[in-house]
Amino acid sequence: MMSKPQCMKIFRVRQSFDAPRVDDVSAEVHVQLARLDLAAKIQPGQSVAVTAGSRGIANIHLIVRSIVEHLKSLGAAPLVVTAMGSHGGGTARGQRKLIESYGVTEQFVGCPIRAGMETVIIGRTAEGVPIHFDRCAFQADHVLICGRVKPHTRFAGRFESGLMKMMLVGLGNRRGAEACHEAAELCGFDRFVDSAADMVLEKCRIVAGLAIVENAYDQTALIEAVASEQFKPREQELLVLAKRWMPRLPFRHVDVLLIDRIGKDISGTGFDPNVVGRKFDDHKAVEGEFPKVERIALRGLTAQTHGNAVGLGMAEFCRSRLLEQTDLEATRLNATTARHASAAVTPPHYRTDREMLQAALDSIQLSTVQRMKMLWIADTLHLGEVECSVAYLDEAGRRDDLEIITKPRELPFDAPGNLPDFAEV
Repeated sequence: MMSKPQCMKIFRVRQSFDAPRVDDVSAEVHVQLARLDLAAKIQPGQSVAVTAGSRGIANIHLIVRSIVEHLKSLGAAPLVVTAMGSHGGGTARGQRKLIESYGVTEQFVGCPIRAGMETVIIGRTAEGVPIHFDRCAFQADHVLICGRVKPHTRFAGRFESGLMKMMLVGLGNRRGAEACHEAAELCGFDRFVDSAADMVLEKCRIVAGLAIVENAYDQTALIEAVASEQFKPREQELLVLAKRWMPRLPFRHVDVLLIDRIGKDISGTGFDPNVVGRKFDDHKAVEGEFPKVERIALRGLTAQTHGNAVGLGMAEFCRSRLLEQTDLEATRLNATTARHASAAVTPPHYRTDREMLQAALDSIQLSTVQRMKMLWIADTLHLGEVECSVAYLDEAGRRDDLEIITKPRELPFDAPGNLPDFAEV
């Protein structure tokens, strides 16, 4: 057995990322939508369904409210529709509760919110896959797609997470999400988008999109209104920017990664596989993929995930309290709908952080704890500061993009053997 985890010393680094930022989010939404001259397409009194998804997007409540304000200025009658596939437990009530937890309430945004799981089938792809579309959105005169563009947790290609996925998977509700993920496995997400997107754009009166890209500090980096006929080419260009601006771990090789919290507001799989190097395999980085993380240990869930612990099965160890916080039904539903059932599997779990870290350390073949390369983070969305074991100290001191902001000190276990939250260290 290796030395006990309390013998390990850690220090904190601050990372330096390229981080463009939108200073006035509401004003930028109005400026961008004005560029499209939507009054030429939207007549006074017409209804416009605005999508709201399940991701924890920075400033999403302000963005949605500003869209609503702009549409009202045109004389339109906006309404917000939930667009999140099977999330929120796959129920209208759960989905409404989820967006309200982000501040997207009827009182704040100034228009009705419609959450429902009913869909219409607008057609089928060449492969025979049914294309579902939210019934409430379909009944509106127009639909405006609002969504964040970023690397997907599993899909890799020209299209990942963004306007296209919101339009096809989010507005497909549970049944549509199931069909989309099945099609993506069979023929690839890019091919599915090429086959299905034109059908939705043609039949569902998509008037425009509002694309959001965030920087590595979980801040709004770019807001851009996109005409519906430009969805495909522009989303591909925005995905390149999103990959460039996303957060990263400070080192390429990690023995143990300790994560305070996972949740749907952090990533579609609870923690972002693009950040931890597990996009193509749940438990290891494939050839050419970095970082290479040997063991992941999870401590808990975010409040905003409402018990959805999908991604749990991609870790090697977890705290027992995480399981106590888990809504098993919601987790299983989300994982199976996404055809990623392994993401809901329960790893070995431990009552205390000390027990969990001891198990993780013992599973790594190193002679001393001083050689252990361990990182401790709040979550994969907030990586501006990272706690590092002393095995990284020499390299960190040579890096211009890293600032060492504390001296090495012992892991701060309390008497029962638990650590404080990352933010309190």
